[in-house]
Amino acid sequence: MDRPAGGEGEGVRHAKRHKYGAIPTEVDGIRFASKKEAKRYGELKLLEKASEIIGLELQPEFELWTSTGKAHSPKPIGVYRADFRYVVPGYRPILDLVVVEDVKGFKTPLYRWKKKHVEAQYGITITEI
Repeated sequence: MDRPAGGEGEGVRHAKRHKYGAIPTEVDGIRFASKKEAKRYGELKLLEKASEIIGLELQPEFELWTSTGKAHSPKPIGVYRADFRYVVPGYRPILDLVVVEDVKGFKTPLYRWKKKHVEAQYGITITEI
């Protein structure tokens, strides 16, 4: 919300609070939905700089599919967007670990359903921070 010109705080832009109280925060020119998510981004950037993780990706998308009808042909029904995806190199000998993270303050029923759907469909585990 912008304050009117000529008054106290002129030119200061205040972020509107989210429905669940999260305060949007900007880091490195990237807008995050909450301070908690922005803080986690900073932590992951440090881990990447130290080569503890590689390939940090923001907002990775996972298409949600379902089988319907007589032919049971898959049909897209939506998208799940996580907060981060990255790789822990050499997690096990010869294998790297792909980590998908979601920073959550409040878990809505829709989020819970999408998380379960993605985990079942892709055979992955989403780490909640």
